[in-house]
Amino acid sequence: MNMGETLRSALRSLRSNRLRSMLTAVGIIIGVAAVIVLVALGNGMKAGFDAQFSQLANQITITQATGAVPGGGTARPLTDQDVKALENTLQAPDIQSVTPSMTGNVVLTERQTQERASLVGATENYLDIADRSIAAGDWFTEAQEQGNQKVAVLGEQAISLLWGPRKNINQVVGSHVRIGSTTFTVAGVLVADGQNDNVVMTTFGAARGYLVGNNNGQVNQIVVKSTSANNVNQATAEITKILDKQHYVKTPADQDFNARTFSSLLTQRTEFITFLTIFITAIAAISLVVGGIGVANIMLVTVTERTREIGIRKAIGAPRRAILNQFLTEAVMLTGLGGITGVAMGIGIALGAGAILPRLVPSFPTPILSLGPVVTAFAMSLVIGLLAGGYPANRAARLRPIEALRFE
Repeated sequence: MNMGETLRSALRSLRSNRLRSMLTAVGIIIGVAAVIVLVALGNGMKAGFDAQFSQLANQITITQATGAVPGGGTARPLTDQDVKALENTLQAPDIQSVTPSMTGNVVLTERQTQERASLVGATENYLDIADRSIAAGDWFTEAQEQGNQKVAVLGEQAISLLWGPRKNINQVVGSHVRIGSTTFTVAGVLVADGQNDNVVMTTFGAARGYLVGNNNGQVNQIVVKSTSANNVNQATAEITKILDKQHYVKTPADQDFNARTFSSLLTQRTEFITFLTIFITAIAAISLVVGGIGVANIMLVTVTERTREIGIRKAIGAPRRAILNQFLTEAVMLTGLGGITGVAMGIGIALGAGAILPRLVPSFPTPILSLGPVVTAFAMSLVIGLLAGGYPANRAARLRPIEALRFE
């Protein structure tokens, strides 16, 4: 029997048991589709994360060390003098911008409602530094910042807590809110980022003048941007050198400040997403294994049902290889058809999710299809067919003609 006849025979056998063949292939179909969809979701998550945070790869955040300094003594606070020293381009040629900010926790009051929120006393360029944008109203103007005016920009969660979740954010702009014991005018509302939405931002001078105190020119946090993502290490070295001099630090153990690069956080998050994608894809692949077990079980049943047929074919001279090829071809054809159906289903689900879900959930990452997972998932279905059909096919090929003919 040549290959064409073997394929036709295998197809006739599958068609004669349509329902059984279809049910057997379900595990393969689900497994292949799940692998394709989950990898596409993982690709979408990574692409969305890169698009959202890659522009922050040249960001360095400087904070005061908490607790005792490892080398002994107490940590010196960051000050306006530190900011001026870092702005010196002769000492720090790889630093593009230096942005101080005041941080803390405050109580917001709107009529009889009180809620706690995070405070950020920010400068005019803070939105660019933090990669945030305005949903309603306006950000602080240069005049407001220089005049330390009592204006505030609120996060959407803070607005929901104070005015209720159904409050129109445009109606909040221009209203008044008490921060601590001082009344501020709401100038704008931040676009939600899902992380820092219970926040109130004021001008840097107003935060120090009315909310957290000047404390001899102290600064809670300094955000530095290097001239490029490739120069982050050089900029970090320059920061360390300058602040060591400012704080009279003689050895690394005496350093009373932390300089954390955002690129390291990006790397950690990307690795986490990659590991998560691999993990959930491996779970999806389990259904392929379960489907393979189903194929092996059905092929064993098929061999039993067709024992007399095998005996007749062997009695008229069919070689062992022909019997082996016939049943192996049936198994591979069954999983191959399941694989093709699973590929079509997986691609359809991924494309449908990419078109529909972002409209329903704007923050949902758009799945991104790639050729590699599609080819791999289909190849896995064929390999499972070979493995699952190998033992039943070999068992059929080893049957002795007389024993097979006597089988009832």
